[in-house]
Formats: sequence, C-alpha cells, structure tokens
Amino acid sequence: MKFSAFTDKQKSVAERPVINGTAGGLTTKLASSSAEIRGAQKLRYQVFCSEMSAKPGMIARLTGRETDSHDRVCDHLLVTDPSRKSNSGIVATQRLIVSDASKTDPSFYSEAEFSISDLLARHKNKRFMELGRSCVLADYRSKRTMELMWHGTWDYALQKKADVMFGCASFYASNLDEIIQPLAFLVQNAAATNEWQVSSDHNKAIDLASLASLEINSKQSIKSLPTLIKGYLRLGAKFSTTAVQDKDFGTIDVLVVLPIKDINPKYLSYYGESANRHRSAA
Repeated sequence: MKFSAFTDKQKSVAERPVINGTAGGLTTKLASSSAEIRGAQKLRYQVFCSEMSAKPGMIARLTGRETDSHDRVCDHLLVTDPSRKSNSGIVATQRLIVSDASKTDPSFYSEAEFSISDLLARHKNKRFMELGRSCVLADYRSKRTMELMWHGTWDYALQKKADVMFGCASFYASNLDEIIQPLAFLVQNAAATNEWQVSSDHNKAIDLASLASLEINSKQSIKSLPTLIKGYLRLGAKFSTTAVQDKDFGTIDVLVVLPIKDINPKYLSYYGESANRHRSAA
C-alpha cells in the first residue's frame, strides 16, 4: 500500500477545514497540533486495546498510543470536555480524509480489507470521504457526544465537498456465529446496490450473500447492532455483503457506504444543510 509523505508541516492551515461546535458542555474541533493527535491516539489505545480486543504491538504498549501510517495523512476530529483535565479533555475521536476517486494517493485505510479500487473506478468523478478509528470514552457514550461527532463529520464533508462517505464498520466478535442475526439484518434490509458494492480478496473475507434467506428476529437483530452501525442506518447508509475478520482488532468488519445525496432528509434538517445546529460563535 502507498502512503503520502503528507506531514503536518506540509498541510497548511488553509487546507484544513475549521470545525467548531458546542453542546452540553462539550466541544468539537479538528486536532491542530501533534500533541492533540497524540491525545487522540491515547484515547484509541484506551478504547480499542484496553477496553476492547485489539492486540497492541510493543511500541503501542510502551507509548500507550494506538497508531498507524494513516495518521500522517488524515485529519483527526475531536470531541473534548473542557472540564476534564486528563488527556487534554479528549473524550471522542474520529479520523477523516477526502480524496478524488481518480487519485491514487493518499490511499484509504479500508483498502487493507476491501477492494476499494473497484468502487472508485465506478465513480471516477466523485470525492470520497473515509471515516475511521471512531471511538468514544465509556463515560461519554451519549446522544450529545454522537451529535457533536456527526456535526463535525458533516461540516467537514461540506467544506471538503465530499460526494460519498464510507469506511469500515466493526462488530466486536471473534466468529460469525456470534453476530449472524444482525449481519443477516443488514444483508436483508440495508445491502448496498451493485453500484456501491465491494468485494474482498482478503484471506479472512466472508461472503454474506447466503444470509439473505436466513430467518431472523428483526427487532432483536436491530437491538444487537453496534451503536455506530445503528447511527449509519438512520442516516441512510448501506453495507457490503462481504465481511472481513480483523484478527488484530478482534472484529468482523463490513464496509459502510453513504452517498451524500442519500442522507436521510430528517437528519439534514436537524443538523442543518450547512451544519449550523451546533456551530459555536466565531
């Protein structure tokens, strides 16, 4: 995989959108310093490695930060609690990056699991925005935090003129049997059309097509969906019918795809077509 030598020094302030929002004593912004990016990485380590099943390498264990090469090319959305003293008050984070489908650099994280190049080739004139490494500190997993995360994400998409949001969405499970019902629900009710489908040549790829005929309890299946996937569903997102087991993170991943034009009008109305609902005064 290729990575751009795209450093903070090269990425001028003019190229970075200005994200600001406040709600319920919390704020949202993009990380604007190496220290804030390290804070986001510390939160990721706490959630993914200490709380969940990700397997940290030696450097991650020594530093207490979950990192990868994509951190150099992505923007890092933060939600902070100014009253919280530890880790600069960072309580939630998400990585964001936008690239034209016709470009090959920088590459997307999802390419490690799914055949993203095929998807991009079908939409050469569109700008794709990848969302990744989303996590929230346990005590802050609330509607207010998620609203601010979406406010920042939507504002970023508008400023970057993105046409499509996408990314890996994870089930924290070690085998398919644990999540067969919610996966079947996605296949039966929210499968991406052929235009937006992706395949995978990953050695841990799982074809979910056979779940289309599985009998399920829809109410229970929805209840057992991860919170982030429920949020994507409400927005109008669709999902791949291929999953990939990520042994390093202890997850089974599907690809979520959400063309901007397909976002549920109810949520556009709520957050504002110009992302102004939670915008703080300049």
